[in-house]
Amino acid sequence: MPNDLYTGLYNPDVLSCLANLSNDEVFTPPEVANAMLDLLPQELFTSPDTKFLDPACKSGVFLREIAKRLIRGLEDKIPDLQQRLDHIFHEQLYGIAITELTSLLSRRSVYCSKYPNGAYSVSKFENAEGNVRFHRIEHRWKEGRCVFCGASQDQYDRDSSLETHSYEFIHTSKPQEIYKMKFDVIISNPPYQLSTGQGQSQALPLYHRFIEQAIKLNPQYLLMITPSRWFAGGMGLDSFRTTMLKDGRLREIVDYSMSTDCFPGVDIAGGVNYFLWDRSYKGDCKYTYIDSEKRTTLIRQLDEYDVFVRNNNAISIVHKVMNSHEKNIGTIMSPLGPFGIGTAERGIEKNTGDCYRLRSSAGDSYIKKTSVKNGLNYIDKWKVIIGKATSAGAATANKKDGTRKVIATLDVLEPGFVCTFSYFIAGAFSDKVTAKNCRDYYATKFVRFLLLQCLSSINISRDRFAFVPLQDFSKSWTDEELYVKYGLSNEEIALIESMIKPME
Repeated sequence: MPNDLYTGLYNPDVLSCLANLSNDEVFTPPEVANAMLDLLPQELFTSPDTKFLDPACKSGVFLREIAKRLIRGLEDKIPDLQQRLDHIFHEQLYGIAITELTSLLSRRSVYCSKYPNGAYSVSKFENAEGNVRFHRIEHRWKEGRCVFCGASQDQYDRDSSLETHSYEFIHTSKPQEIYKMKFDVIISNPPYQLSTGQGQSQALPLYHRFIEQAIKLNPQYLLMITPSRWFAGGMGLDSFRTTMLKDGRLREIVDYSMSTDCFPGVDIAGGVNYFLWDRSYKGDCKYTYIDSEKRTTLIRQLDEYDVFVRNNNAISIVHKVMNSHEKNIGTIMSPLGPFGIGTAERGIEKNTGDCYRLRSSAGDSYIKKTSVKNGLNYIDKWKVIIGKATSAGAATANKKDGTRKVIATLDVLEPGFVCTFSYFIAGAFSDKVTAKNCRDYYATKFVRFLLLQCLSSINISRDRFAFVPLQDFSKSWTDEELYVKYGLSNEEIALIESMIKPME
């Protein structure tokens, strides 16, 4: 029986249980691959002419699950099983592996043999790679950076014994030359990022380059699963975000606020999403947001705001706030690193008489006045500071009650204080009372809820406060007053209260 092909020769739990290749590359569980395939018109799997490409094969799960559907779907058109298998594997399924190791794994998944010209392949090829290729590609360096992906030459100009992470699909200006054919469906879970040696928060995003390259091939359908950070931009993603949100061909998006609900055991700050891009479609997007066990679906205009509001239940609150047409609070904030003092600076223990007080993540100390070159206009002010790193990635809910803290550090610094790059100034005032009123405003659940709608990574900056309105800080503000001011309904208030935990 056709359905017995993979059942007898393959254990799908192998792909379900695989761990990460690295922090940058995540395997796709079979059930997620099938959920993505379910978004496609299913008649694609009953046509012997449909051609599929995975341009970033890791486990081969997409090609394997497509093969299963084609084996069933083509039974009437090609009754002989072996002829059907040969047609599917030779004429319909194509892949580009990201490493030599994943090419072997993908071939094992698809052909049931890592060498498709070997005795155990379910469909024989004349070569050892079949239609799942891996060619080692070198970066193309210019002024110390790869012209295709932006990798650092110092870090990735390696000898042949090491992986270059130079992926074939995105290291060419002519991707159509790789297979020299037209693909109906491109589907993948591409590498997410490339290390810069400066930690995960400074990693170089890659996944958008796979999407842009795939669109160049002009398939009928494009399906990809990526981090959801691109909804908010940053780290070189601003232009990509704008293009995608305005494109109009995104027919459907399924967005997980917590990546562990999609990739068990894999924590990706800001969550992950998969989408269906349809070349023939133009209109609003069917958007599904999954937050733990809560799932909502709305038809959405993706480019309504510069930043996409992911939580469907939050959009009515954002509408009410934005309709007030008030300035946003980012207008009184400093950029990151207001005093030009590095995160690692710890200052000195004693005041030598020519020092400012220094706030760092290690506590308070002193720093020579001559070491502070920037932000001199803030020094004599009462300063509200916010830590630039969120609490537990902001979008990750507390496992016990589902609430988020969002802002990890919030404080008032008196005149004479400066701070390291770990903080930025959220407001500077001539008196203590106004500064405390401003600080207490940031501490409200209302403000942190609106901030959360713009966050998709661990980092906070003033542009993430795009939905937070500026207030009169001659008075203090409570959540109850803010709920009344912006006319929030009982359901909207309950949403905020259920998602945001009180600040200490």
